[in-house]
Amino acid sequence: MVLKVAFIAAVPDGDPEKHRASIKTSKYEATFVLVKLGDAKKALTVAKDLVSKEGIQVLELCPGWGHEDVARFQQSVGRNVAVFVCRGDVPSNMMVAQILAKEGWFSAKP
Repeated sequence: MVLKVAFIAAVPDGDPEKHRASIKTSKYEATFVLVKLGDAKKALTVAKDLVSKEGIQVLELCPGWGHEDVARFQQSVGRNVAVFVCRGDVPSNMMVAQILAKEGWFSAKP
C-alpha cells in the first residue's frame, strides 16, 4: 500500500493549476501544491479534490494557516484524513518572518 500525502502551502503568487509537483516511490507519494496567500476558499477546494480525486490520506499544511483554518480543512476533508500543520520553534519562526518580510510577502501587492 502507498501512503499518499499532500502538502499545501500559501504563497503570494501561488496558482494550484501551475504550482504543483509529485514525488513517488513504491511506498510513498507526496504531492505539493501552492495556493495564493489568503485564498482559503481555493485551498479548501484543492484539499477536497486531492482527497476525492487522488486518494490523499494525509494533509500537511504550511505554518501560515491559523487554527480556525486548520479546523476548516479537517471538516472539509473528513475524519478519515489526517491533518497536520508544520510549525517551527520561536527562533526559526523569527528567521523565516524576516526572510518573508525582506522578500515582500507582507506587502499589499505580491
